[in-house]
Amino acid sequence: STAEKPVLLNNTTFAEAFISNAEVAAIGFFQEPESPEASQFRLAASRIPEVAFGLSTSPTVLSHYSVVANTVTLFRRVDNDRRDLDINSKDIDAEKITRFIRMNELRLVTEYNPVTAIGVMQSSLQLNLLLITDKMSPKHPKQMRRYRAAAELFKGKILFILVDINLKSNERVMSFFKLKKSQLPALVIFHATNEEHDVLTLDEVSVERVQDFCSRFLQ
Repeated sequence: STAEKPVLLNNTTFAEAFISNAEVAAIGFFQEPESPEASQFRLAASRIPEVAFGLSTSPTVLSHYSVVANTVTLFRRVDNDRRDLDINSKDIDAEKITRFIRMNELRLVTEYNPVTAIGVMQSSLQLNLLLITDKMSPKHPKQMRRYRAAAELFKGKILFILVDINLKSNERVMSFFKLKKSQLPALVIFHATNEEHDVLTLDEVSVERVQDFCSRFLQ
């Protein structure tokens, strides 16, 4: 049978394993499993298939995560961060829960758009690496596999971001770094606090090129 979503987290050991195995985990902490808040959380879970959803009503688990009842907590592996959404108020529904998750779900490689921009700006990681590229290119799947492999090497140090030039709002990013479409794909490493940055245009995205570029900037 298909896996239940959200997964019921009855004890701390299981909850910890569930969270650490997911790139992004959204956990609903509730006192009553059948409360209106819990049903709105389940509805949100059905709308976001790529995020791991867990639900707990265990007092031990709630206490372990220092949560008072009726909270949705998002755990992110990429910067070891967590975000809490208090859903005790009457006006919290599946729509708002979905938006909260979409805004805060940073991944090993986060695709940049007007919604994820908020999570990117709020991340504790001050160094961002942007791969500015054309997602429609036949080379894209291979590029992404390599970029993602490089992201694993800098987990917790650099936030890896994908900027697709087919998205109208991303044209601003290109012009900010004075790049033309003919120069893509390009890597940009960017220090959020002082806007110091470096640009590297590429003919081919490789793990070695990305690793070398990041290491030199970190040094």
